[in-house]
Amino acid sequence: MPIAARLADITTLDVDAVVNAANERLAEGGGVCGAIFRAAGARELAAACAPLAPCPTGEARITPGFGLKARWIIHAVGPRWLGGHRDEAALLAGAYRAALDRLREAGGRSIAFPAISTGIYGYPAEVATRIAVATLRQAAEDLDITVACFDAAMLALYQKELAA
Repeated sequence: MPIAARLADITTLDVDAVVNAANERLAEGGGVCGAIFRAAGARELAAACAPLAPCPTGEARITPGFGLKARWIIHAVGPRWLGGHRDEAALLAGAYRAALDRLREAGGRSIAFPAISTGIYGYPAEVATRIAVATLRQAAEDLDITVACFDAAMLALYQKELAA
């Protein structure tokens, strides 16, 4: 199935799973992580995440979606950008693959991703977009994948990469 990019609030999407750009502690953070915690129900989500932590960079854990339309939240931990010489690309690709693995294990077919690691973790958006699209294309032939872009600039990057 093709990968779609759209300007959307990931917390409102009606998919089997939404991906949280999580930290290793699986704790409430800022950006998309904070938005997902608030929309799902911060107390319930924090309680579900606590026994699953820590989650190493490049891996993912799954919890119920609680107050979201999505049945599950997949917490994928992307890398912090440290200049590109500390295996960041492999770790970012691993976070996307791990999220898809958790979805398949749960029996899901549709998933929405944010732009993992491009916020506070500082990964350059253009480079991260290339990695995300390449990884999702390789691993997701049987899934319905949406990339929920927070703003028009990120949407343009994904549209350009998906058209290439």
